[in-house]
Amino acid sequence: MAADTRNTLTGLPGARGPYDPYADARRTAVPAPEPVPLPDAAGPRGVPDRLTAHGCWYPSADPGGDRAAFVCDRGGVPQLWTGPAGAPAGDGEARLLDSDPDPVKEVSWSPDGRWIAYTTAPGGGEHTRVLCVRPDGSGRRVLAGAEPGSSAYLGRWRPDGSALAVTVAAPPDSPAHPPDGTGPAASRPPGWAGRGGRAVLLGGPAPASGPVGSGGPARSSGPDGELAAYLVDPEGGSAPALLAVEHGAATLRVCDLDDDGRLALLRRGPRGRREALVVRPADLRTACVLPVADGDPWIGGFGPGGRTVWLRSDNAREYAALLAVALDADGAPVGTAVAAERAGCELEHLALGRDRRTAQLAWNVRGASELETVPLPGTVPASAAVPAPAPAPGTGPAAGPPRPVPLPHEVVTRIAPAGPGGWLLALSGSRRRPGVWWLPRDGSPLRTAWSSRDEDAVPPPRSPVKPVPLRPAARDGLPLHGWYYRAPGRAPTEPAPCVIHLHGGPEEQERPVLNPLYHEILGRGLDVFAPDVRGSAGHGRTFTDADLGAGRFAAIDDVADCAAHAVAEGPADPSRLAVMGRSYGGYLTMAALVWHPDLFRTGVAVCGMSDFAAFFAGTEPWIAQSAVHKYGHPERDRALLRALSPMSRIDALRAPVLAVHGEHDTNVPPGESERFVRAAREHGVPAELLTLRDEGHEFLRAENRRLFRRVTADWLERHLSPG
Repeated sequence: MAADTRNTLTGLPGARGPYDPYADARRTAVPAPEPVPLPDAAGPRGVPDRLTAHGCWYPSADPGGDRAAFVCDRGGVPQLWTGPAGAPAGDGEARLLDSDPDPVKEVSWSPDGRWIAYTTAPGGGEHTRVLCVRPDGSGRRVLAGAEPGSSAYLGRWRPDGSALAVTVAAPPDSPAHPPDGTGPAASRPPGWAGRGGRAVLLGGPAPASGPVGSGGPARSSGPDGELAAYLVDPEGGSAPALLAVEHGAATLRVCDLDDDGRLALLRRGPRGRREALVVRPADLRTACVLPVADGDPWIGGFGPGGRTVWLRSDNAREYAALLAVALDADGAPVGTAVAAERAGCELEHLALGRDRRTAQLAWNVRGASELETVPLPGTVPASAAVPAPAPAPGTGPAAGPPRPVPLPHEVVTRIAPAGPGGWLLALSGSRRRPGVWWLPRDGSPLRTAWSSRDEDAVPPPRSPVKPVPLRPAARDGLPLHGWYYRAPGRAPTEPAPCVIHLHGGPEEQERPVLNPLYHEILGRGLDVFAPDVRGSAGHGRTFTDADLGAGRFAAIDDVADCAAHAVAEGPADPSRLAVMGRSYGGYLTMAALVWHPDLFRTGVAVCGMSDFAAFFAGTEPWIAQSAVHKYGHPERDRALLRALSPMSRIDALRAPVLAVHGEHDTNVPPGESERFVRAAREHGVPAELLTLRDEGHEFLRAENRRLFRRVTADWLERHLSPG
């Protein structure tokens, strides 16, 4: 593993700390975005038949808390909808606000109620743009990300609603997979099916791909991967104002703006090295830098008057907690203290109320969420805190006594304020699709009338399977974690074919929520064991960092150890095991198949990396920056990355493989799956590739998700059948 790369974002060697932004500001920033008007797109036109069992997520409320804007896939693709936010006994009719087919990812209603901002992914790919629209569906326009190949990300509104913070990524010099289907991704070798549907590797001559590790043409966004944050006026009455510029950047997100515009809170840095910056927009100087936790990008916010910043941080800690940072009049830190913490579990979501005096804290307790409402002091005097940057456990400014909030389902995915004292909660669970619940002041959550009902999640007569926790141990003694789903109709001790499913990230975590893919597999009589191998989130920083560098070899062995535990405790049939996963889980699937070639009958690798050198050369520059900490540096750690690449051991592959990829994936380019499938077939191993149209790294369209689930379950059932 290379030396510390924490400061590659600013090009400064040495310890982390404040930097001089004038050096960045003097360099050429990403061009400021200009609003681009669009035709109105509200209403029913162009909407597919509505799904009964739909999901609703990512809510944001208007200033009074009367209505909510949210993402919903009831039309077959995640789109922008609005509906009543209050008691479900009232009018429950939801309205489609933007009928365009581009998937919507995030939503934010302006504090003055005049605009709803949201991000979309044109063509279903990884590049995003920021739009806004009036609550009545008029005035739709692109605020940032309209240039071909560029990306833009949503930040916070000014408290008065006059401007929205956005982050803009420079367009890449040579996009590998543009949404229009042109360029290198559109040229398939002989023997590949065309774009018109299911794309399967049919055989025939393949083009020379070069030796493993040769990669391909490098892609960059500008000379070193530049991100810039601006304040943009949706009305276009004032020019965009620059907030920050980062070169060689992995991420940059504007998480909050104080009441009078003196200070901005930003999140930057690669995975495992996230930082909170307090910036003064007037002179672009950084007043405070403090490490914060991975996970939810909305890391915290300012207290009233901007003299306190509340952060979800794991600075010098095993688990993330609520930190209070006292600031002077210029935004410089004068002390920090732990305001709320729990032993053995982390603070996963932090949301501040509109008055900045109340917070919702969602704790991750062994994969499930526990929520509590906490009153916050208006300011934190420096005398109540300890000198920065070391937080003192259990000291000073803590929030007031917490009020536990009973939850009807296991996992909180988002929290948003809704008027005076109210909140909107996005919840998911083992027996339902994601839905939005309204939490009144001092009350219990009530399901919104437009969220899918529990009984709609899975058609009768089959009910969702509730998983049971399993606790495997790795061969080196490290405790692992996971959830086992038993196929309906089997006796408790009857051995069953079992699919080991590996999540992405690797810093994601397996949660007890309803997964339609699992339900499809279980319906074929196959069990599912979904473990958290080392590198997963939710089990402490040491566990998350245990796969760094050469530790990834142990993570590959964890897959085999989890399979052994499923056999011993599942009970899984040792002669009928399969492995599958997406993103990092897709990589781990390929790796497990070539490191443990006789363990699994088959594998399904979804959007996985097969060759780290090619991955670094082909992915988005900010993704590459963030991936260095997890996997290694593409130059300094070339030998390690080659040894960790499944392509380096392709000769060992024995089990048939199905690879699945989105055609517009620029996170993990489709060539990663194509390369592995070609090599498998050249070695005489059955292999197929399903390429999904109009999808990126995540599969968001209902028809594609159904196709993916059906093809995957068919493949697994065929290869795990007796005999």
